[in-house]
Amino acid sequence: MSDPAAQPEAEPRPGALTRDGFPTQVAWHEDLLEYDFGPHHPMSPARLDLTARLCRDLGLFGLPWVDVVAPHVATDDELATVHTRDYIAVVRRVSENPAEPAPESGLGTEDDPVFAGMHEASARIVGASLEAADAVLAGTALHAVNFAGGMHHAAADRGSGFCIYNDAAAAVQRLLDRGVSRVAYIDIDAHHGDGTERIFWDDPRVLTVSVHESGLTLFPGTGFPAETGGPHAPGTAVNVALPAGTRDAGWLRAFHAVVPPLVEAFRPEVIVSQHGCDSHHLDPLTNLAVTIDAQREAALSISSLARRHCAGRWVATGGGGYAVFDAVPLSWAHLVGIAAGRPVALTAPTPGPWREYVRERYGRQAPVLMGEGADTWWRSWEIGVNPNDPVDRAIMATRKEVFPFHGLDPWFD
Repeated sequence: MSDPAAQPEAEPRPGALTRDGFPTQVAWHEDLLEYDFGPHHPMSPARLDLTARLCRDLGLFGLPWVDVVAPHVATDDELATVHTRDYIAVVRRVSENPAEPAPESGLGTEDDPVFAGMHEASARIVGASLEAADAVLAGTALHAVNFAGGMHHAAADRGSGFCIYNDAAAAVQRLLDRGVSRVAYIDIDAHHGDGTERIFWDDPRVLTVSVHESGLTLFPGTGFPAETGGPHAPGTAVNVALPAGTRDAGWLRAFHAVVPPLVEAFRPEVIVSQHGCDSHHLDPLTNLAVTIDAQREAALSISSLARRHCAGRWVATGGGGYAVFDAVPLSWAHLVGIAAGRPVALTAPTPGPWREYVRERYGRQAPVLMGEGADTWWRSWEIGVNPNDPVDRAIMATRKEVFPFHGLDPWFD
């Protein structure tokens, strides 16, 4: 049985709140749909359209303490805080002339085909995450969400894995540049958050934690436990590489066995999280078997960590997710509800107008309920380790590599 004290809370505690919920900024404008690699690409802008409509129909966008903001297009100077000037120039060039791709920079590949307006569309996503960081820093929002963001594969000098510019890294750097001493970046996408990790590889002010499917079975083929950070930042890169087929109980056990103790030890001032929902069991590109219910529970846990350690300050982004109709909009609507202090019940029906829109616009049947009725019970690490369980072996590999850097005991803390 899992430890009740370690379980996430169903409802937020009062703190720096309005009377009814958390002051929250959400980035949204239909211009974000311009990030579009074409009709046959898995990264369909429909997932953003459906998420925004679901949030609106659930009443989340209409809450008086939720501010829905149209993002700006990040300037070259803003992009250059995490990307090289040469790479930005290449993105601009192929954006203006898609007939001349730059595969040496990751642009014009099967994963990242070029399209007209690519620079502006990608930089707008960065602008949304920068504004999220600014709102949290200014105190105009306690939480901020950019579900169009989470482009964690983009490196300083190249695009990769459907990601052109790394908005999550830009948000972390913005926080650092404006005086935050320590940031914890938590990535629960099925794919390793390699780009963000690499950008902060040798920066002791940033803890990057990635809980993902092992690189032995999934792109990008990195993110193993021994990858722990650069010479000036040992132990600040944390990778939990889970076996293909991991289900809710193992996924949540891994999260709780690694993330909360490290966040507590690191003492961040702000949490930035990436909520790629491609860990879902219906996702066509990955091999994990997680439900919407478990993804919601992880978001609740991250929110709780922000309240416990960062006075609530939390910037949340989207990420991967390719079960466009069955999982993505539901998972991210739950994220927005949690950020706003109004979690949507898993047993709640999806709004009728939203289901009708999905049918009329996309010719698909939408889910009827906001959850899947899953059993999200997980065993606390304190109960004991099973060396015959591949998930436990993955957890232990990470704890042995990283916990000693933070003064933690791999077996007991």
